[in-house]
Amino acid sequence: MLVDSHCHINFEALQTNLADILEHARVNGVSHMLCVAINLTDYPQVKQLADTYDHIFASVGVHPNEHPSVEPSIDELLTLADDPQVVAIGETGLDYFRSEGELEWQRERFRCHIRAARQCGKPLIVHMRDASDDTLRIMQEESANDVGGVMHCFTATGEVAKAALALGFYISFSGIVTFKNAGPLREVAAQVPSNRLLIETDSPYLAPVPYRGKTNQPAYVRHVAEQLAELRGIPFAELAEQTTQNFFSLFKDADRKFALNRIGC
Repeated sequence: MLVDSHCHINFEALQTNLADILEHARVNGVSHMLCVAINLTDYPQVKQLADTYDHIFASVGVHPNEHPSVEPSIDELLTLADDPQVVAIGETGLDYFRSEGELEWQRERFRCHIRAARQCGKPLIVHMRDASDDTLRIMQEESANDVGGVMHCFTATGEVAKAALALGFYISFSGIVTFKNAGPLREVAAQVPSNRLLIETDSPYLAPVPYRGKTNQPAYVRHVAEQLAELRGIPFAELAEQTTQNFFSLFKDADRKFALNRIGC
């Protein structure tokens, strides 16, 4: 079975035909998925999905490119994270690609999330784009290694991956790894230790080949898994089992039982 470790199925692009999307995921062997919050305004939608479906988990956090009227506080994050369906803090991190000007507010928000994660003991979901040095520096300064987490939708270099791994983080790959121009990223993906590897869709974005340019959905995580299995020279079933085991090793509050009955695995 497969786990989509990062998706946004609360977004309108997927909500309009959610029943079909969940069934398509089931048919493709996707047993669980983590619906990741990007702001606190829409967090109730994420929570509702996790409350409604036993195989969907939730996170709580504010994306680095979001602009809420009030910055999230540690106490607010802790209050929302105090729920059995919330298995992670995030997504959080730094994004210098979409934001311009003085970005200390982004860095302070990231620190707030790390501190909340350390207090509640739930792992971090880290977004990092064009900000590798500052992301790793803040993770080190805030002792993010105390709680760990995942570098989601990883697109950086092998050296950055090694630094994140040294901090106890997992590395997750999305449909980008299937793109024609992703040769350097595939080289990184082939080298990540098997016990630190995760797969995701980041749906509704970044649909893998052969669906590139279309709306992504959790079922398509299978194509990411197939690409990684080929890169690493291992059977698909082995890659699927390893990444599923990794998901539940990292997100310790996630309950695996439902899928065992659900898809007969």
